[in-house]
Amino acid sequence: MTELKRTVGVAGAAAIGISAMVGAGLFFVWSPAAALAGDLLWAALLLAALIAVLNALSSAQLAMEHPVSGGAYAYGRSEVSPWVGFSAGWMFLTGKTFSAAAMASIAARHISQDAAVAWTVVTIMALSVINILGMRVTTAVSKVIVVITVTIIAIALGWAFSGAESTLTTASTAATFVPEGTDQFELEGLGGLAVLQATGLLFFAFAGYARMATLGGEVVEPRKTLPRAILGALAFVLVIYGLLALATSMRLGDDLPESVTPVADLVGNPILHQVVMLGAVIACLGSLLGILAGLSRTALAMAHGRDMPGILGAVNRRTKTPIIAELVVMALAIVVAVLLPASAMVAVSSTFVLGYYAIAHWSAIRMRARFAQEGRRMWLPSWVPWVGIVACLLIVVTLSWVAVLIAVGWVLLGLFFWRGLAPVHRG
Repeated sequence: MTELKRTVGVAGAAAIGISAMVGAGLFFVWSPAAALAGDLLWAALLLAALIAVLNALSSAQLAMEHPVSGGAYAYGRSEVSPWVGFSAGWMFLTGKTFSAAAMASIAARHISQDAAVAWTVVTIMALSVINILGMRVTTAVSKVIVVITVTIIAIALGWAFSGAESTLTTASTAATFVPEGTDQFELEGLGGLAVLQATGLLFFAFAGYARMATLGGEVVEPRKTLPRAILGALAFVLVIYGLLALATSMRLGDDLPESVTPVADLVGNPILHQVVMLGAVIACLGSLLGILAGLSRTALAMAHGRDMPGILGAVNRRTKTPIIAELVVMALAIVVAVLLPASAMVAVSSTFVLGYYAIAHWSAIRMRARFAQEGRRMWLPSWVPWVGIVACLLIVVTLSWVAVLIAVGWVLLGLFFWRGLAPVHRG
């Protein structure tokens, strides 16, 4: 069987992670988060950052021990049990498929509201082709997207901190370049838990570091590369998020909750305003590219573990990519994007992704117990996965109950079929 090829270094892995984290959410999440948290927006950001750091630390420790593709699927399967690993992979595949569909839908509506469905399909297909061409191509495109996106963000921040005039694009004055349905981050209000809901929104916006762990089978010296890339990329993105939180709160003030394009509204020049809006589209594409790559690699790992149909484990001899898994992921993302509204996609995605990270923490806890029996030591402090798993579950219960029920039901359904097909897949 053809294997994946290790070609990605620290810079490439970090670029994929940054492009996934500096996605569409970074350009739009501030308004709905501010509407929920109000003056406590900073508290929500700090809590989201804390959860992200805890998740990244556990992921880095696990990646050092399990330098393979699949992320928490591989960790849960090895450290806890096969059914827990399957649950993690099932949640990642489902949650990130919804996330990919949402990103494609947002990008498409920025390109053309009248032909949004067509552009959604074209966008998903084009980025899937880039991934199929090989990880070198994916990494190169990710690096270009990161440079462009960060440059555009720097322009917006420079304008904001210079004291120059800002603009405000509200729902009633939005340019045609702004997509319809900008409620993609809306969730049900829960009164005093609004700050935790805002935390969930902010977490969704930069929860892209798992993409690096899922590519473990294509990273050079993964035990060294993955921890450096995961922690380095997250640190870089947290700085950007902190600066944007300060800039949007300071410059837009009480009008921030009303803005549908808060980062672009930092810029008063009409031309630069459109440039920043274009940056949102490019950021969507970068995030979508990384999500699609992570999905296909997780499907590949699950196929190799006989938890998915074996055909998904096929690797192209020339490009060294899981071409069947790429095509299946592409088709599913297109179906979800065409049939469901972005708001539903994001709510379901957030629920699944937080559950996925909870299993990663569980795996880290079990790995520590195994290390203790073997007389080995972990550099990860013992409290990190415990606090991390509690934080993930705490945010989950503040999300839409409809999304939570859908997630629980879908996982149980997946486990039912997995249990029934176990003798076939593992026989």
